[in-house]
Amino acid sequence: MKFEHFIEINNLANHLIPPLSMEHLWQGLILRAKSPQLFIPHLDECHVLETTENTVSRVSHYGKLVIHDTVTFTPMQHVHYMVPPQGEVPASSLQMTIESPHDGMLFVRFIYDDEKGEADNAADKMYDDFRKSAYHEADIDTIRIIRELALEGRFNTPLI
Repeated sequence: MKFEHFIEINNLANHLIPPLSMEHLWQGLILRAKSPQLFIPHLDECHVLETTENTVSRVSHYGKLVIHDTVTFTPMQHVHYMVPPQGEVPASSLQMTIESPHDGMLFVRFIYDDEKGEADNAADKMYDDFRKSAYHEADIDTIRIIRELALEGRFNTPLI
C-alpha cells in the first residue's frame, strides 16, 4: 500500500494559528525521530542504537513487538524512516518532506509505502483504509505537538 497526503503548516490567511518557522518545523521533525515517545503514545520505549550527522538507528518496543529502523535526514528537506523486513514485519517506509511553495507557506508531505500493492479484496481494502486514517491522524498529532513545543520555546535552544 502506498499512501500520500500533506498537511498545511502555515495558513497565511488564518491569523489565529501562529505560523511555524522552517527551523522550528525541522527541529520538530528531528525530535520526532530522536524522541518518538513524545509523539507516539502507544510506544513503550525506544532506544537509539547509533547516531551520525544525518542518520539515527533505533529499536522501538510496542508491547511484545520490537521494530528496528533507520531514520535518515536531508537537512531542512526531508526525514526518511526505513523499516527493513524483520520477522512478521514487512519492509516499509515513511518520508516526511517539507514543501514551501511561497515565502511563509509550509506544508509537510507524508508518503507511506509498505511495498505491497493495492488491496484486492474487501477485507484488505477496509484494513488499508483504516491504516490510512490512522496514519493521517498520527501525522496531524505530530504537527500539533511540534506546534505546541515551539510555542513553549522548546526549539529556542539547540536540540540534544
